[in-house]
Amino acid sequence: MKILHTSDWHLGQYFLGKSRQNEHKQFLDWLLVCACENQVGAIIVAGDIFDTGSPPSYARELYNQFIEDLQATKIKLVVVGGNHDSVATLGESKGLLKLLNTFVIPGVMANPDEQVITLTDKNKQPVAMICAVPFLRARDLQFSQAGLSGQQKQASLQQAISEHYQQIYDLAKAQRQVTGKKIPIIATGHLATVGAKTSDSVRDIYIGTLESFSSNNFPPAEYIALGHIHRAQKVGKTEHIRYCGSPITLSFDELNSAKKVLLVEFNEDKLQEVKELEVPCFQQLKQIKGDLAEIEKQLSELKGNIWLDIEVSTEDYLGDLHQRIEGMVTDKPLEVLKLRRKKQQKLKSLEQVEKETLQELTPLDVLTQRLAEEEWDSKEQKKLKKHITKAFNSIVEDLHENP
Repeated sequence: MKILHTSDWHLGQYFLGKSRQNEHKQFLDWLLVCACENQVGAIIVAGDIFDTGSPPSYARELYNQFIEDLQATKIKLVVVGGNHDSVATLGESKGLLKLLNTFVIPGVMANPDEQVITLTDKNKQPVAMICAVPFLRARDLQFSQAGLSGQQKQASLQQAISEHYQQIYDLAKAQRQVTGKKIPIIATGHLATVGAKTSDSVRDIYIGTLESFSSNNFPPAEYIALGHIHRAQKVGKTEHIRYCGSPITLSFDELNSAKKVLLVEFNEDKLQEVKELEVPCFQQLKQIKGDLAEIEKQLSELKGNIWLDIEVSTEDYLGDLHQRIEGMVTDKPLEVLKLRRKKQQKLKSLEQVEKETLQELTPLDVLTQRLAEEEWDSKEQKKLKKHITKAFNSIVEDLHENP
């Protein structure tokens, strides 16, 4: 039995004003060929199929076309919702898609049995059990309790998530026993785990007060397919708990991380091998750093259609910086998506902020610069600073999803 583990497609994403439609189309075409060549029985998408809860029509068309193209292959598709996905949007065609060998779990189901999926082969024989766990929202798992400290709330939520995983795993184990076959149990998840390396494109998700989930609290499934973190990585140095990462680069700081899907192979109910398959690059992105002379030299050596992030190191305030850089890329198939001056390690006064334009700053940059003006020496002050940053990120995320 083989599966392909992928996640975080973010269909419909606009990257600094640029559509990713062509990249996503090429990725899905590649994924279909890859699945066929490796003779997999199923593809698992561990959350964030779409970039927003109300994806543009072309994003839905890409999703639907991929499911249609899969039908000729007889490959099953398992989709669980992520924090970017709307439960209602993802679940609206759930019943119809089940007729097309596609199993969608948009959120926590009222009937837990629905989150246990039996994958079968062409002879209708069971080959794997899926514990389909989507992004878990606190309201789906527990009732609010008054009088609890922050630490108690985090412990309570950690326990609720663990119990949900254990409940679905126990149901899968019972169903496996009924089959009488040695088949693997595969769990999914869309959350941050302790120690996972994130990137700028990952919006922090705090499930209630839970910042990250300990891998020790997962049930003993043969494989755990995770999403949300955009860098492919093992969790807790284990072979069987994995993030596959996003299939395309979603932020410039991901450029040094190869994009992958994971080919997972089982021998009866044992994990045999996890092979990393590198996803081709469908759109070049590049970071360039240096003074104006160095940047001009690097730009002259570039070839092809490339999206650029340029960081200029200069002590002088250049009011015409954007015009100078644009002049360097004129008549070249290069697009400057991000241009900024090199940040100082610590800002000493708000005067320096005035020398930067809003175009060069993200909302978090503005907050960070403002916070740098205050003293955060004591433990309580550092805790307050962290709380302010969390609340700010939450507000920005809400505005992004509900403009």
